[in-house]
Amino acid sequence: MKLSQFNFELPQEQIASRPPKWRDEARMMVLHKGSGEIEHRLFKDIVDYFGKGDTFVLNDTKVFPARLYGKKEKTGADIMVLLLRELNKEQRLWDVIVEPARKIRIGNKLYFGEDESMVAEVIDNTTSRGRTLRFLFDGPYEEFKQALFSLGEPYVPEWVKEKVEPEDAENYQTIFAAHEGAVSAPAASLHFSRELFNRMILKDIEKAFITVHMGIGHFRRVDVEDLSKHRMDSEKVIISEEAAARINKAKRSGKKVLAVGVTVMRAMETYVTTTHEVNPYDGWTNKFIFPPYEYAIPDAIVSNFHLPQSTMLMAVAAFGGYKPVMEAYRVALEEGYKFGPYGDALLIV
Repeated sequence: MKLSQFNFELPQEQIASRPPKWRDEARMMVLHKGSGEIEHRLFKDIVDYFGKGDTFVLNDTKVFPARLYGKKEKTGADIMVLLLRELNKEQRLWDVIVEPARKIRIGNKLYFGEDESMVAEVIDNTTSRGRTLRFLFDGPYEEFKQALFSLGEPYVPEWVKEKVEPEDAENYQTIFAAHEGAVSAPAASLHFSRELFNRMILKDIEKAFITVHMGIGHFRRVDVEDLSKHRMDSEKVIISEEAAARINKAKRSGKKVLAVGVTVMRAMETYVTTTHEVNPYDGWTNKFIFPPYEYAIPDAIVSNFHLPQSTMLMAVAAFGGYKPVMEAYRVALEEGYKFGPYGDALLIV
């Protein structure tokens, strides 16, 4: 497959800048994998396609306020720092992206907060855009973490909205977020509400939680036409023994396994046994899924509508088939579905 095969025109007005009033009342298109039939439903109707013993696999990562605004020493130039991951707890080291990158050098100090009380020093240039920062903070670790996060905001991508609003702190977090470490929200999981969970219980639909700390790799532009040459950013994955057992029990019983979101799809496919079961796993994945690819674990997937030429769209097309998925996207554009992390959903069964 080539990059250009995943291109289409997406009007800005079809990118959702905020979620629906009720999480589970986003629109949901249903694509039937075998026939190509398309239905138009609401997300809360997802339980109609599953029954007793079927298992939804969800990502319980927790988004932290990763975007900071500050000043560069001496010049006072405005800078934006995106915290990617903590490298060393004791030394207060973080892997970050700094914008504008060209003005930042090793040894530069950066100041954050209205009183510029939070100070960081650039100690390494890891890539053309990436940096390692050491935060200069005297005090207990918990005080440092609280002070750092109080200065940040959720990383809602700029193409979604230009300015983050206070309500994004709640909207850009799933109701079951448990393990802090994600820069970006697992979008498909944002649609789940407590009421929907209750309906799943009534239908004896099982849940399995895994943790995938989503970074910004899925949003990075793919700059090679030959997709086999693209390299994904790594993401931390934790699949506990309990979660693996739940997923494998469903597989052995002939029940459906639903992957909720692209992060879950690729995490489950990272470390699969020869008998098509999930292994417990605590490590990293840079797996890049694009057509043609045969999934071993999920029997169904649900994902939001993604941007043109995005790796997330490619992973979805690998499951549903390139032609049916691109046709579904054509219909979504025609019918006014909303795209992006606050947008509508596509269920493939």
